[in-house]
Amino acid sequence: MRISVLTLFPEMFENFVQTSIVGRAAAKGLVSFDFVQIRDFAHDRYRHVDDSPFGGGAGMVMKCQPVLDALDSIRTDDSYVIMTAASGTPYTQSRARELARKEHLIILCGHYEGMDARINDHVDEIISIGDYVLTGGELASMVISDSVVRLLKGSIRDDSANDESYENGLLEYPQYTQPADYKGEKVPEVLLSGNHAKIRAWRLRQSLKLTKEKRPDLFEKHEFSKEELKLLKELEEEEENDVGDDS
Repeated sequence: MRISVLTLFPEMFENFVQTSIVGRAAAKGLVSFDFVQIRDFAHDRYRHVDDSPFGGGAGMVMKCQPVLDALDSIRTDDSYVIMTAASGTPYTQSRARELARKEHLIILCGHYEGMDARINDHVDEIISIGDYVLTGGELASMVISDSVVRLLKGSIRDDSANDESYENGLLEYPQYTQPADYKGEKVPEVLLSGNHAKIRAWRLRQSLKLTKEKRPDLFEKHEFSKEELKLLKELEEEEENDVGDDS
């Protein structure tokens, strides 16, 4: 996979592409990165990439000419172009899986007050990573790149990717490691039992419980299996018993 980033600050990515899972995937040849400095495509001697908005208003707007010229310099028939913006579609794990299938992903980083709206017609998708505003799209592009690269075959173990939060529509179950007893805080006994069927059921049950408590929006739209419905019933019965004991 090839990921190209159009940015005013390519230096921000130097450590990112060499570190952790992203760095290992690049070293294995699973992904390659290239960074296009948008300012190189400005026509004036001062390499201006922004100007005041027509109609007045605060802030500066990125001009369409340098952005689109930069995009045209690397876009091919296999390219899929993303622009990061607060007005975009909320980013999800399912979208990350779809993007991981692309041959060439181009990510356009916005900056200043925003982009000239004519740029919108030249991208395939506008993505937002959350309901907040960043100074620029560089951090958002790193989030998207990281989430995509870890899904590439060989980046991490398949079972690690499959068990993560959101992969099955639920939050991930709690994880524990050594020591089994830390100052009286003990790991759940079932995880020490060696009974893999019971461990799997416990983990699924915890995922259901956490999702219901922490992310009711995910819980409400989840399509439950027969096993999950059975575990939910058990959880509800336990909650009812707890209420009864407290009264």
